[in-house]
Amino acid sequence: MRERPVEQQQSEEKKKENKGSDGLEAYSRYSTIAIQMVVIIVITSLGGVKLDTWADTKPVFTVILSLLGVAAAMWLVIKEAIRNK
Repeated sequence: MRERPVEQQQSEEKKKENKGSDGLEAYSRYSTIAIQMVVIIVITSLGGVKLDTWADTKPVFTVILSLLGVAAAMWLVIKEAIRNK
């Protein structure tokens, strides 16, 4: 049997290590994006509810700010996807 050089064995070990850390980096990146999306939508929706109670309007500000929150969250995802291309 022919043995591989030590350098080749070390490079293969590094590739295995990098593969695990790449998966962890991707997981943390995408989970952070998801958390940011939820926070943006919740904050804008709650702000809309507060404005509706203050201005004595039914669901006007809640709907408007919720839609703006969804748009902002989508913009964040698109921006992050373009950056990580």
